[in-house]
Amino acid sequence: MIRVPILMYHSISDRPNPETRPLAVRPSGFAEQLSYLKERDFTPLTVADLIASLHRNNGRSLPERPVVVTFDDGYADFHSEALPVLERYDFPATVFLTSGWVRDAGKDAAGRPLDTMLTWSQAREAASCGIEIGGHSHSHPQLDQLPDDLLRQELRRNKALLEDKIGAPVATMAYPYGYSSARVRREVRRAGYWAACAVNNAIAADRHDVLALPRLTVTDGTSMKMFGRAVEGSQVPLIYMKERVLTKGYAVVRRTRYGLRRVRGLA
Repeated sequence: MIRVPILMYHSISDRPNPETRPLAVRPSGFAEQLSYLKERDFTPLTVADLIASLHRNNGRSLPERPVVVTFDDGYADFHSEALPVLERYDFPATVFLTSGWVRDAGKDAAGRPLDTMLTWSQAREAASCGIEIGGHSHSHPQLDQLPDDLLRQELRRNKALLEDKIGAPVATMAYPYGYSSARVRREVRRAGYWAACAVNNAIAADRHDVLALPRLTVTDGTSMKMFGRAVEGSQVPLIYMKERVLTKGYAVVRRTRYGLRRVRGLA
């Protein structure tokens, strides 16, 4: 069975604000984690590389110890803090970018950014350095709670803006907050995405739906011992026990909430 740790980061900062702090990682901690992966001969891939390898497109095959590094939202500290570390260790990565949050989004601005965000020129610079730019919706809503027309707009506007501004195809995306549903995944496929990432805190395997690839959350509270066990696939359910229980319970709540909204004609 193929097993691939897909790591989920957000802000890389020594001074995160109160809203980004729960999912932030210090630059020194991030560097230590990449050093661990490098020393243990992990081969870094982007999400698009992973999907191409799984399907053996272009003659690619999966390396012996693959790992995927991803970042959600598109905070400015990716450019100032994460990108130099990635370049130092020669690691590609995937940044899932919320197009309406981009700092110079102008007339396309939407939603409420949680911190200073990347500019379009910084996103293009990252792409020129081998960083894959993926979608993360336009305004960062809870996609599974949107009616069909707004859901389609969020997905397609995001993809179109990214492709226009970055100047390259956008093939992958990640669900804001990690929330999706069968209905959302159908629309993601119709919007033209090859693959999509959720959270779920599990090691990705070839048995998983490519439109719901699980990732492992990395925060400042992730010790190096925990990190090592997670990427090696050791005791992952135990490491993320609290998060997995909360995720499963909230999934039931979200399905019920959407069902009630449909009954009331709100979705």
